[in-house]
Amino acid sequence: MFLEQFPLEHKPNGWIEVICGSMFSGKTEELIRRVKRTQFAQQKLILFKPDIDRRYSDEDVVSHQGSAVPAVLVAHSNEILLLVNDERIVAIDEAQFFDPGIVDVCSKLANRGIRVICAGLDMDYLGNPFGPMPALLSIAEYVTKVHAICVSCGNLAQFSYRFTEESTQVLVGAVESYKPLCRTCYNSVGH
Repeated sequence: MFLEQFPLEHKPNGWIEVICGSMFSGKTEELIRRVKRTQFAQQKLILFKPDIDRRYSDEDVVSHQGSAVPAVLVAHSNEILLLVNDERIVAIDEAQFFDPGIVDVCSKLANRGIRVICAGLDMDYLGNPFGPMPALLSIAEYVTKVHAICVSCGNLAQFSYRFTEESTQVLVGAVESYKPLCRTCYNSVGH
């Protein structure tokens, strides 16, 4: 069971939280849960998502389960710095799709006393570290790795197996292109 503990929560320091895992592991659902909790506490928040991710909505971050929260679409990480004003919390979904500058953006925000919550895939469909995620994980004060359930055997899954012919690293999709697999099942299908 995951216990969320942030000892600096009531001090003016900022920090970075990263939620990572495979497709269908609940990353966005966890991000939305944290966002809704801050909204309930009436803390000023802004949520961003990359312009490339328009799977379910142009205006919202939407989980595979259908939970939704309004978001601002941005094409480049530097836009985030321009759009943050007096918010105490900055949330960023699908962080793996951002340019490498997202790491510096998150650091600058945290250094300004802002709580930064990022969610993203830690590995691509080949099982390699994905975009800026390794750097974000290394500078974060708090990391939560969530797991899906392997659709082949029922064990915990940490791989996003792509079963389409597309071979580019970035392919925004859902159940029509990906399925979660454990290490054993992922290695058995080849990649």
